[in-house]
Amino acid sequence: MVGLGYIGLPTAALIASRGLQVTGVDIHQNVVDTINKGEIHIVEPDLDGLVHHVVTKGYLKADTKPKEADVYLIAVPTPFKGDHEPDISYVESATRAILPTLKEGSLVIIESTSPVGTTEKMQTIIHTERPDLQDKIYMAYCPERVLPGNVIHELEYNDRAIGGIDEASTEAAVSFYRYFVKGELHKTNAKTAEMCKLVENSSRDVQIAFANELSMICDKAGINVWELINLANKHPRVNILQPGTGVGGHCIAVDPWFIVSEFPEESKIIRNAREINNFKTQWVIEKIKNEALQFKIDNGRDAKIACMGLAFKPNIDDLRESPALHVVEQLLKDGFDVISVEPNITSHNGLTILSKSEAEKESDIMCYLVRHKEFLGEEREARKLDFCGVFR
Repeated sequence: MVGLGYIGLPTAALIASRGLQVTGVDIHQNVVDTINKGEIHIVEPDLDGLVHHVVTKGYLKADTKPKEADVYLIAVPTPFKGDHEPDISYVESATRAILPTLKEGSLVIIESTSPVGTTEKMQTIIHTERPDLQDKIYMAYCPERVLPGNVIHELEYNDRAIGGIDEASTEAAVSFYRYFVKGELHKTNAKTAEMCKLVENSSRDVQIAFANELSMICDKAGINVWELINLANKHPRVNILQPGTGVGGHCIAVDPWFIVSEFPEESKIIRNAREINNFKTQWVIEKIKNEALQFKIDNGRDAKIACMGLAFKPNIDDLRESPALHVVEQLLKDGFDVISVEPNITSHNGLTILSKSEAEKESDIMCYLVRHKEFLGEEREARKLDFCGVFR
């Protein structure tokens, strides 16, 4: 398993729990050392016990370099470069890292979110650098479909789309995933599997954009958007999602741009949805600034603002592409007095992170940005701004 992050480590641990020997590979020595002690470096329910078990039993070991294996899974990041263009350099580096250990009959599976055609590009690299393996290895693409906070369960029970570069590769990958996936395994080709991952998250992004746009309309109209959505969803064929501070994480906030980058003329709705969800975060910032300005007019002093939540979604510690974190950073940049509350982390880049009770005592305005379970059940007050449905 190349990459031991939010997907790689749970997947490696789950595979190891089936009695298979797994080497987890990560470029960060501290990650390797942590895992080899049977501990974890991320927050994910049930993962700590599973990792401790498989490491103790000797089924999972971590290293900074790949070992010879029968199956190689690549689960490394695919960030942006330039104007929201996908950067597959990490996938390429991972592919090159396993080149010396590949052998005839090896199965290489890419799980990293990737632009269409990435699996075939990696195949070309392998054939160019290792011509002795021409048509002698199997390659496939199989994207994960997991919900942070419930990763182990979803890795095991969710259906998977599995696409090989040829039929034999598809069959080889399906046979492998049957070791640890109880959901259905749907066979396709590599390009379709790659696009499937992008389309799934783009669809969700579009639906969230509708909810976020609706929330801004309702604010202007003086309508409680939470009540409105609840009523509208009583219709048997309507299912509006819940609005929030924006959209974050390494999937929904990122994947749509992969499609827009490759198909700019055709992807108008997808691009608009991304822009709406990004604008919602800026809208939240302006609402907070206006509230702080009104406080200063009424009280003759600057307001201390408590931002409740930093993660990109409820009840996790993941800050990747987090709109809540962006709100905090922008307010600080603009000179506002900001403290943060994030129950799932203790520190981040010098931010002042307090407990919920401390924030209630010290702040003048409380802005709920993430619907963490710790924030639910409170009474609505004038000084509390709700952008995520804490008081819905």
